[in-house]
Amino acid sequence: MGFKVGLLGLGTVGAGVAQILLDATGRSPLLQSLELYRVGARSLDKPRPVEIPREQLTTDLQSIVTDPNVDIVVEVIGGLEPARSLMLEAIRHRKHVVTANKAAIARFGPELFDAAKQAGVYLMLEAAVGGGIPIIQPLKQSLGGDRLNGITGIINGTTNYILSRMTAEGADFGDVLADAQRLGYAEADPTADVDGLDAADKIAILASLAFGGRIKREAVHTEGIRNITATDITYADKLGFAIKLLAIARRQGPAVSLRVHPTLVPHSHPLARVDGAFNAIFVEGQPIGQVMFFGPGAGSGPTASAVVSDVLNVAAAMQAMGERATPVINPMLACSHSDFCPIASLDDLETRFYVRFLTSDRPGTIGHIGSCFGNRLVSLESLVQTEVNGDEAQVVVVTHAVREGDFRAALADIHASDAIRSVASVLRVI
Repeated sequence: MGFKVGLLGLGTVGAGVAQILLDATGRSPLLQSLELYRVGARSLDKPRPVEIPREQLTTDLQSIVTDPNVDIVVEVIGGLEPARSLMLEAIRHRKHVVTANKAAIARFGPELFDAAKQAGVYLMLEAAVGGGIPIIQPLKQSLGGDRLNGITGIINGTTNYILSRMTAEGADFGDVLADAQRLGYAEADPTADVDGLDAADKIAILASLAFGGRIKREAVHTEGIRNITATDITYADKLGFAIKLLAIARRQGPAVSLRVHPTLVPHSHPLARVDGAFNAIFVEGQPIGQVMFFGPGAGSGPTASAVVSDVLNVAAAMQAMGERATPVINPMLACSHSDFCPIASLDDLETRFYVRFLTSDRPGTIGHIGSCFGNRLVSLESLVQTEVNGDEAQVVVVTHAVREGDFRAALADIHASDAIRSVASVLRVI
């Protein structure tokens, strides 16, 4: 039994997918049942690292998703539209869909999965999070018997590359970003990466799988790394921490806490040692305990590998189904939940904080800071004046685990004092 694949997009990832499908040597025998039947691209004449026969190429993507001969549609064009509409059209024509599109899944997941369920087809998304790291299927299958309590991930390679270089070189954000753009590690418009939006899309997807409920993308509290300075990286290192952009989803009573933000990570934690453009996802549950998935988070090869793994899963399911008139969907491959997860208020989050104040160098300032925190029931792990420059001093505070709402109230009290010139930095501590 053979299956025909329609590929939407022939960019970096699309070309990687095509290369794998066209060269099955040394790979899974199931690849031999797959035919790269139609390929949609913006240009028919652009030079590419993979040779596609001209008769298989088209600029009409709509014709691929409606072609009755196509069994599996692979969407790797990215963006919200026309990706969403093309996936929906493919599903309406009862084609299985494989996508690497985290933005479309995070925002339109309920619509897409409802349509797939009604049509009796698979919508697969292994490549949407973590590039070549297997994480989606493990959450659906391998860890399906566990009660998962939390997921903490470095899931954006661009920001991890920038922070790693800032740490290694003592450089400031703007300088490293400009160099990362020159080298191709960062986009010309880096907003989605450096402002945490890309990581927020991905943690919404992971949380939905881990906690068995849909997630509204806007529920993810999101902060980026633009305000991280070389000064904070230096202080963090002296305190025994590395600064990483973390995406975190945790059970918090009956609800789920969802957030993306720069975080101080103890040097002893496995995530602190994940550098460069690599990704890592740290999963906690019962009875598994703790397990970490690590690897390349983007790029043609890793992402194409994840896409093809989904194509193979679909092909195996179709082969097992045979010629049945009524489709039978394997619940271990599908995403079938329909209820939304309740989302915890950020004010109720309990976490540690790092704060750096710029203050007037005068008696009583440190005592005033300590009193303001104490009045709001914020317990301090350390409070030190780190350096004095003229009449200005820097004061660094690390708290114990405290309720975020209480911490913010204390910070407002402190900021009202004329001895506090500015709150230079506020970061959470894992």
